[in-house]
Amino acid sequence: MQPRRVSRPLVALASVAVLLAGAAACGDVGPAGPTTTSSTPPGSAEPVPAEDALALVADGADVIDVRTPEEFDAGHLDGALNIDFQSYDFTDRVDQLPRRISYVVYCASGNRATGAVEKMRELGFDVVNGGGYDDLVAAAG
Repeated sequence: MQPRRVSRPLVALASVAVLLAGAAACGDVGPAGPTTTSSTPPGSAEPVPAEDALALVADGADVIDVRTPEEFDAGHLDGALNIDFQSYDFTDRVDQLPRRISYVVYCASGNRATGAVEKMRELGFDVVNGGGYDDLVAAAG
């Protein structure tokens, strides 16, 4: 049995469909605020590139630092709200935040932020994992 050949017009049509779908998704700003255009799969709790996270903040997303208060006091992004992911009241404190805006969450390496993003999405938030503090500082220059 010979392999099935795909006609050039079909390949061209499929390419156009992929390009149009990608163009429609790029830079989309929904009612909850800006969304990322990174290579991180939609709905993923994995960290986005630091540059993408900072762009979201520049577009109006609020920043949440989920490290311990001691880590936060040693240095944090300007305007960041500290809500320790490992504290007993994390869910209660996050649940009081407005859901009409977007959030970028970070920690030291992105691991705690992954858990925080998953929990916040369960609660109905538009949130992105900004990764680690040092990476964000380096990307900010």
